Amino acid sequence: MPSGNGRESPDTGTRPPVFLRIENLVKKFGAFTALNNIDLEVFEGEFVCFLGPSGCGKTTLLRAIAGLDIQTSGRIEQAGRDISVLPPTQRDFGIVFQSYALFPNLTVHKNIAYGLENRKMRRAEINQRVEELLDLVGLADQGDKYPAQLSGGQQQRVALARAIATSPGLLLLDEPLSALDAKVRGHLRHEIKALQRRLGVTTIMVTHDQEEALTMADRIVVMNHGVIEQIGSPIEVYRAPATVFVADFIGTMNFVPGRVAGPEQVRIGDIVLSCDFEGLSPETPVTVAIRPEDIIVEEARLYEGNVFQVRISALEFLGSFFRADLANDHLGEARLRADISINQVRSLGLSEGQDIHVRLPRDRIRIYAGAATHG
Repeated sequence: MPSGNGRESPDTGTRPPVFLRIENLVKKFGAFTALNNIDLEVFEGEFVCFLGPSGCGKTTLLRAIAGLDIQTSGRIEQAGRDISVLPPTQRDFGIVFQSYALFPNLTVHKNIAYGLENRKMRRAEINQRVEELLDLVGLADQGDKYPAQLSGGQQQRVALARAIATSPGLLLLDEPLSALDAKVRGHLRHEIKALQRRLGVTTIMVTHDQEEALTMADRIVVMNHGVIEQIGSPIEVYRAPATVFVADFIGTMNFVPGRVAGPEQVRIGDIVLSCDFEGLSPETPVTVAIRPEDIIVEEARLYEGNVFQVRISALEFLGSFFRADLANDHLGEARLRADISINQVRSLGLSEGQDIHVRLPRDRIRIYAGAATHG
């Protein structure tokens, strides 16, 4: 079930008003159901990311909000107004596409002014607004250039300035950074988030990049096969993934087959672990999940609190940490991966073939009903 349906204001501890409400949204393309009974509330001033793999429905949902693909059934309400069947021109949004969609024959200034001119604003007002926006996105001296004379990152800034020129109530971003290289993408992530905070504009961004979603979003909507798997803050979806899909899609996760051994206990191989779960009977097959960074190497030899001995079968250097493959006879066929800081590897003199003791903190273990299908 989706969770984390609200975002509290840091100043008052209360939720801002709902700005966008989606109810029972269904979108079909022939016999294929792209969106299946989507329910979602987006709060005023919030930055929400639709996250998921290709074909999960995230772009279809964004296009339904924009009126570019009208839903088969269901309701969309923006700022208390039913926009379910309105054309895009009658909806209050700005949009930035993956391809930027700038007019190549118009200057940067003219691209940004396009929406303002369509509103029949006075020339002096348009020029003033465009200058403000160019300054806002760090392109104050680029107004007379054409898109082809700009870098990809600069073109994306122009597309962003054009989208917010008319001060829309809603900003839609469709994979806006995917065409850029990693360094520019990382820089623009910060810039877009800072700009959104400054403007206070309610923003929805589609991405398949989990790092983008984790670093930029107030809340993440994780989608899969046309449904919402989970809604929550970045920390919630990372630390407490609601489903195996979310756990697998966001970050790296160990998945180990196990069985319920008793109240708040599961068995993997011959090892019994204490962990938190409810409503599962003894011997129920489960998937035991824990992130590699949550497996702790114990320097002292302890025999309680989910501590057991393993052998380092492989040690892979990944820059600031090593990823260790761990196994022992008591784990059976199960294998664990642990991320160990480079400093700890150095201080303990860890190497392949070495026996060590590790601890799996009970509050970091996630239990999912059903046998593991992941390695």
